[in-house]
Amino acid sequence: MSRGATEVDFVKLSPTRNTTLLVTSRHPARNYRVIAEKLLRAEHVHAEQVGFILPAHSPDAQVRLHMAGDEFCANATMALAALHAATQGLRGPVALRLEASGAEGPLECRVESQDAGYRCELANPLPLRIDPYPFPGATVGAAMVRYADAVHLVIECSGSDAVLRKRAEQVAAQLGISEGVSVIGVMLYNSVSGELAPLINVPALGSLVWEGSCGSGTAALGAYLAAKAQVPVSTAVRQPGGTMHVHADYGCGKVTELRVTGQVAIVAEGTAYIHD
Repeated sequence: MSRGATEVDFVKLSPTRNTTLLVTSRHPARNYRVIAEKLLRAEHVHAEQVGFILPAHSPDAQVRLHMAGDEFCANATMALAALHAATQGLRGPVALRLEASGAEGPLECRVESQDAGYRCELANPLPLRIDPYPFPGATVGAAMVRYADAVHLVIECSGSDAVLRKRAEQVAAQLGISEGVSVIGVMLYNSVSGELAPLINVPALGSLVWEGSCGSGTAALGAYLAAKAQVPVSTAVRQPGGTMHVHADYGCGKVTELRVTGQVAIVAEGTAYIHD
């Protein structure tokens, strides 16, 4: 125990190696960002993102997730589904309804217990629109996938070398200033190899991270591919942390459904100490 510190109970999960801390103790919302900033540090618990578990607002949902930067995060939502299934002793397959910051209504997540964790399939919010976007280095094309409180720039390229990554970081930082949304993603996608390098900027936390995987970015990629081909798309997406799957339905000139699937492992739990 550490004297004079705020005690923070947490569970650390790995949704396709996009390391996520879910805080299970209750704290004032005004403290979320300070708690998250300290938990994320390499000298502290260390992860790529932090969310806070709360009671659901709607009687139709089991539990609620509020991310530290007020953003929607698909991987963290799947992590919450896996944790809820674990704590409730649900082996599945079972359909849960989850509330999440950045999403207007409850989202359905199908969860099934497996040997090394949980398989989760999450219905994602649909984009408002998908606009072409000029990006130097995009060998095939690029487009901005716009949501109510997020933008994901999908860039088709032949690889993700140091020059392209640096340019992606600059664009992500610029969009963080100009777009006024909770989260900015830049997705470098090699359509030949099926590989995705996801970069995420959460302006409220001052974080810019090349993530192990990104569920929301995978969904945005699926929406982009379906809109580009004007047909439903179902594909595996290889990322540094492992492979995720996305299915995007398309009809009447728009994306009508988005689902992403990934693996979630529960890797640690305990109490962290936050000093002022």
